[in-house]
Amino acid sequence: MSKFLPKLILTTALSATLAMPAFAEKLGLGRAALPEEIAAWNHDISPNGEGLPIGSGSVEDGEMIFSENCAVCHGEFAEGVGNWPKLAGGDGTLADKDPLKTIGSYWPYLSTVYDYVRRSMPFGNAQTMSDDDVYAITAYLLYSNYIVDDDFVLSNENFLDVEMPNAGGFVVDDRPSSEYAIFTEANACYENCKDTVEITKRATVLDVTPEEAGTESVTDAAAVVEEAVETPVEMPAVEEATAEPVAEEAPVEMAAMSFDADLAAQGEKVFKKCAACHQVGEGAKNKTGPVLNGVVGAPITHISDFKYSKDFTDAHAEGFSWTEANLSEYLAKPKAMFPKTKMTFAGLKKDEEIAAVIEYLKSVSQ
Repeated sequence: MSKFLPKLILTTALSATLAMPAFAEKLGLGRAALPEEIAAWNHDISPNGEGLPIGSGSVEDGEMIFSENCAVCHGEFAEGVGNWPKLAGGDGTLADKDPLKTIGSYWPYLSTVYDYVRRSMPFGNAQTMSDDDVYAITAYLLYSNYIVDDDFVLSNENFLDVEMPNAGGFVVDDRPSSEYAIFTEANACYENCKDTVEITKRATVLDVTPEEAGTESVTDAAAVVEEAVETPVEMPAVEEATAEPVAEEAPVEMAAMSFDADLAAQGEKVFKKCAACHQVGEGAKNKTGPVLNGVVGAPITHISDFKYSKDFTDAHAEGFSWTEANLSEYLAKPKAMFPKTKMTFAGLKKDEEIAAVIEYLKSVSQ
């Protein structure tokens, strides 16, 4: 049979070639697409709002729809799960050596968000959501990035009123007129273009390598480089100074705390929204966020082997601790309290949810 294989490959390739539009028209194969067929695929939406469908959706509805369709990959708060993309956070990081590019920190046009969600999401089941659902998801993503309030309703009528934070961070590409002429054949250099070649920078760690057996060297190397480049001088002293008080003070404050077991049980359910980043209980380990055992009443950087943001270490130096009042304020709107916190979710929207989570955290603090 093997002697027929080349003929089979040739026949397949020829058939594919003849099916191409130019050959199809010449040979009378196929037909021109009908206007309605083209319209069915014409979903593009321009930055000026052209192509937007009529409809609307609220942040409140968007949270539910996002949780059901998107959270499995992007997290309940658009913080990303594993190596799936983070859609929120990254505010003020574009000038950093390792910027976090999200909808809020990087994307200049809201139309890109709506267009992409409508055309390609949810993964594996694209174009199954209604236009109103897409408006709601887009509204929730805006809320997750602190661009709108929790009572916001997005529609085709107010779509262009939303100003993306990085809208002014892009410029018109003028390279065809300003640079392309420099790289013509006459000006190009192909050998011996420099006297010496020197490596001056390293590639950024993008955190896209799956953490599986045999890949430890990649993440270990990244950690060594990062530690060598920016090992904080003051942190060892801070941790050493606070290590003993944590062990002594926390039990005293916990003993004085009231505890509501029923409320804690409700909080355990709400805590599922936090479990993508935080662990509690026996055997808990640091993930994207630190272990939260013992957090209620503890100093702000209560886990010694977790690398906190500078906001947190500065607050620690000022004596900040996680009282119930501070926790309530932080859980409602993290970035309002600490603008550079690593926590990317927008915050719990209901006071009763916040109270329940804190009560639950008390149960893993005792």
